[in-house]
Amino acid sequence: MTRRDWIEIVITLGLVAIAAFAHFVLGDVPAFLLAALALAALARLVGSATEQLGARLGSSKAGAVQSALGNLPELFVALFALHKGLVGVVQAALVGSILANSVLVLGVAFAVGGIRHGVLRFDSERARMVSTLTLLAAATMALPSLAHAFHTSAAPHAEALSLVCAGVLLAVFMLTLPSFLRATASEEHEPARWSAATTAVVLLVAAVGAAFASDWFVGALTPAIHTLHISQDFAGLVIVAIAGNAVENVVGVQLAAKNRPDFAISVIVSSSLQIALALTPVLVFVSLVFGTHLTLVFPTLLALVLVIAAILGALVVNDGESTWQEGIVLVGFYVVIAASFWWGT
Repeated sequence: MTRRDWIEIVITLGLVAIAAFAHFVLGDVPAFLLAALALAALARLVGSATEQLGARLGSSKAGAVQSALGNLPELFVALFALHKGLVGVVQAALVGSILANSVLVLGVAFAVGGIRHGVLRFDSERARMVSTLTLLAAATMALPSLAHAFHTSAAPHAEALSLVCAGVLLAVFMLTLPSFLRATASEEHEPARWSAATTAVVLLVAAVGAAFASDWFVGALTPAIHTLHISQDFAGLVIVAIAGNAVENVVGVQLAAKNRPDFAISVIVSSSLQIALALTPVLVFVSLVFGTHLTLVFPTLLALVLVIAAILGALVVNDGESTWQEGIVLVGFYVVIAASFWWGT
């Protein structure tokens, strides 16, 4: 490890300690801001460790592992919220996480990478597979909402239909997981600076730290909502989702800036897919234990935006290359989505 690596680790741990102090001693708004800052620092550290993992495993395997680690804060936050019966917040955060990755982060990565390196080219076959699965998963997630909105015969059976959809999503995840772990000819390998043990320890510590920081962040979220005068829908869809995806936000943009689009897309889009195929159905089943009964009946606008975003994401990666203009369009679309939920649904 270089001196710069050690400095990054020390600064990150220091910010986590300050966020912990703020959580237990300071007011809600300072705790909210410092927890968000700690999440960003942890995201950068996970990004550094993931690069070292990619040097050993290849971008596909490393991207899948990193996406799983990056989604741990979302899992903890969702479980905590479900335990308190905050089903609406969990629904908005799940959809928001998919949107944040497949629209906002992908757009920023394309814009940064395109401005620095021109047209980015990546493995179009893998990108098409991931984007197609994301679109199908989004359609499956939205189906109970549409059945309810159009008052079909399935509308009175929303919970049963949600369980069927969740089971199908999990089955698809298990069947497609091996294909994501196979390497591709276009993957890049750089010499690793860290040992395998050091990489594993840093990833584990960063994931645990992100879980705690996310918990502190959500703990201060409700008071911050009242202070900042924003809606609960906007908080779940945008603020909680972006904070929970801070790892992918930083890592994906860093990789695109370094002209490693295959790895960047693997990290960014794989996270959206894992949320749709794994995290969401798991929470649907776990909610039965908590007695909160999380269903896939979202507000109609939320379900439609989810499908539209998945279609748009599939279109921009279908040709195997991206430009900064496409990135700007994606970011602009996300801004419109966020504005649509500022006042609630």
